[in-house]
Amino acid sequence: MDIVQLVIVGIIVGSIIGLGAIGLTLTYGVMKFANFAHGDLMTLGMFLAFFIVADVGLEGGKIGPLSFGWGMLPAALFAMVGVAAAALLLDRLVFRPLRLRGGGIITMAVASLGIGIGLRAVVQMIWGPSPTRYTSGINKAVTIFGEVKIQPDQFLIVALTLVLAVAVYVLLYRTKLGKAMRATADNPTLAEVAGIETESVRRWVWVLGGALIAVAGIMLALQAQLRFDAGFNLILPLFAATILGGIGNPAGALVGGLIVGVSQEVSTEWIDTGLKPGVPFVILILMLLVRPRGLFGSSV
Repeated sequence: MDIVQLVIVGIIVGSIIGLGAIGLTLTYGVMKFANFAHGDLMTLGMFLAFFIVADVGLEGGKIGPLSFGWGMLPAALFAMVGVAAAALLLDRLVFRPLRLRGGGIITMAVASLGIGIGLRAVVQMIWGPSPTRYTSGINKAVTIFGEVKIQPDQFLIVALTLVLAVAVYVLLYRTKLGKAMRATADNPTLAEVAGIETESVRRWVWVLGGALIAVAGIMLALQAQLRFDAGFNLILPLFAATILGGIGNPAGALVGGLIVGVSQEVSTEWIDTGLKPGVPFVILILMLLVRPRGLFGSSV
């Protein structure tokens, strides 16, 4: 495949990884632990949208050249609300009690790993192990220049990622809630002394992270397929993007996601496709040797 085509595919895949990594880095920045259930929340999001589109039958007419219909809009909203609610419930039942009991980052991380396994099992029990798609139609690619082709769905993935990334930036740096999030991430004790309700901030972080990862899950399903283990298979690239960009930095997470996506796709020009997941980690190790805090290491 032409190298330019590989770069384009890498940007598309990187956009999905970057959007998911933004939610992951926000969670880590405020909660101070690695949420290994993040990928499985992504899977939950894609299947909640599938429930509305396929199981309920709310497909609607096709939206222009896109592969899906107008029913995807309420389906995406349902997925965002559903995953945000699930994240809040998990925090209420598991993470908050552990936090109040002084649970360390290892305890929280192991708990999230168990939650991820449980979510994956629930999705598999409800929707089965076989891969599926939102629609059976073919999303025809269009030529943008030379022999480089891209599907309309892929245009949407990149554009929507940029819009949501800008929206997160505005929220964090132009709103009172964003200021409270950054203060809680920097020093939760001092934030409480200053009158910030840190528990309320944490709830909003779960809502925001859940909504973002739900959209990323839908994007992943549009780019590939719906699989019960899709999010789990993407968790390591998500962490690679988060660490590469700098833990706690949403803009860095997006850049890290693009680097991960492009590097692993372009690498297939010279190595077997089965080896490409290892490429981002080679870059990650080299980067951490030079800049241990990542490219843009800072807190939200």
